This record gives sequence, C-alpha cells and structure tokens, in this order.
Amino acid sequence: MSLPIIDISQLRQRSEPGSAAVAVAIRSAFEEHGFLYISNHGVPQAVIDAASASAMAFFRLPEEEKQRVSAKITHRGWHALGDALMYGAAKPDHKEFYQVGLELPADDPDVLAGQPLRGPNVWPDSLPELRRDMYAYFEAVAALGQDLLRGIAMSLGVAPDFFVDKYQKPLQRTQAVYYPPQSASLGDDQFGVAPHTDFGNVTILWQDDNGGLEVQNLKGDWIAAPPVPGTLVINVGDLLGRWTNDRYRSTPHRVVNRSGRERISIATFYDPTFTAPVDPVDLGVGEGKPSHYPPTTAGAHILGRIDASFGYRKDGA
Repeated sequence: MSLPIIDISQLRQRSEPGSAAVAVAIRSAFEEHGFLYISNHGVPQAVIDAASASAMAFFRLPEEEKQRVSAKITHRGWHALGDALMYGAAKPDHKEFYQVGLELPADDPDVLAGQPLRGPNVWPDSLPELRRDMYAYFEAVAALGQDLLRGIAMSLGVAPDFFVDKYQKPLQRTQAVYYPPQSASLGDDQFGVAPHTDFGNVTILWQDDNGGLEVQNLKGDWIAAPPVPGTLVINVGDLLGRWTNDRYRSTPHRVVNRSGRERISIATFYDPTFTAPVDPVDLGVGEGKPSHYPPTTAGAHILGRIDASFGYRKDGA
C-alpha cells in the first residue's frame, strides 16, 4: 500500500471547485492514513536546496562549534546525538538536529513575559549562510502551512479561515535532522527516530533521496514512505488528532537509515499560537457525541510532550 499524492495547486490558487476537491482528498487521506504527499506545494526547490546544503555544512562542523549553539530552554539550536528518547523506546534516537522557531525581538510581549519556547534563535557565528538559508525555508514553509490549513478546515466542514486566529503567532518549529549511517551492529531496536506520533497539529517534511521513513498502517504493518521528487510529506500530529476528536489519525511512524549513507531531512511542526484554545467541540464532536478530550491550549499540550522527550530539558528541570 502506498500513500496518496495530492496536487494542491488549486488550493493555493483558491480555486473554489478545485479547493473543494483537494479538501475531499485531504479528508480521505487523514482519516485512513494520517499521512499524504503534496505536489505543487509552492516551496521553491532553490530554497530547499540551499537550506539542506547549509544544514549539512552545519552538521559537519566540529562538535565543539556545534556545542556553542546547543539548545537551551527555548528548545532552539543544536540537539546532540542521543538527546531525544521517544516514549517507550529502548534507546535514544540515532540522530542529531538543529532547530529554529519564529524570530521574535527581545521586547516582544511574549518574550518579556517568559512564554515557554519563545525567544531568539541561536545561530552559529562560523556559518552565517545557515541563518539566511534556514530562515528562508522557515518562511516559505509557513506560507505553505497557511494554504494547507485552509484545506484542512474545509475538509472538516468548517469555515476556511477557522485556523487563522489560532495562528497569529505560530509555535512553528523547523528542524534540520541529520542521521549518520546506521550499522546493523546497532541492533534492531536502534532507530534514527523510534516509533512515535508527532506532538503538534500538522507536520510538513522534506526528505532527501536516501529513504528511511516508514508509516504504520491500520493493520499494524510498517510501509515505506520513500522520497517522491517534487513533493513534501504531510502528517497529522497528536494535537490535530485531539482537536478532531480522533476523526483524523495521528499515525505512528519511524525512521531507519539503512542506506549506508548520511541522511538529512527538514521537518516543520506547524503549530498554533501558544495560547490558542484547543477543544474537540470545535472540530470533531457532533450533536449528541461525547468529547474524548477536555479543552486545553496548544502550548500546554506541546510543551508537555517536549518536556517528556528531550534529555536537556529533564536535566534543566
């Protein structure tokens, strides 16, 4: 079984009949798989190529240089090999990654108030092109995210602008992820990323041509989600699953780098404003149907998952 590929050009152009057809396809894919590919997504290939090249240059820096931009409490910067342990995994993930978020000035009210996960990005002085290229990708994917949210809202039968006021200051996190070649001697219980579901609303993923992403289907089997030229992978996160009262599937997935080569991907967790209210009644609960979850906020949900998964945050606590 393969995952569907959806052309979203009509959605991006706001063609009324075309957007409706895209929304139907999104609904079917998210209900059945929780995953899909999108083509004609609008993120320029030159932007992708520059970001991935600069990120790879960063990962090849000496460790002492990367340590200068190690992640602190805002969750931005470099995360070393072995820092991330997915819930239930026997071993930490065999990966390192570098993460950026929405760039906010020091006098931003949320930064001044100490809102979690807010603050400046941490850029390496020795590689200025990383700031230029990664943030250009961050902004291009954010624009795509807005188009995608319109389609998701339509797929759920609510107003196309449903998510707009929940994304006034998105809690977007974009991370370049580096997977070293993985030897078979590491064992079957060693993953690049162990089986997990994503924390947030929707994930937008670019992956290089090495493969390694696998998705668990309804039967419990693992199927490959290989790179498809000109596409990005989109999947439902736990927050959207919760918001839709489990109508949309937050699907387990994993990465194993069996290629024998270095692998790189860029994952964007395109999530709402920290204080955005999340209540299944808004999207997934019809009249007379019980809600599976109490109301929460986007920030409370995501922060709890991050705190439970990353060693540097546990050490800080």
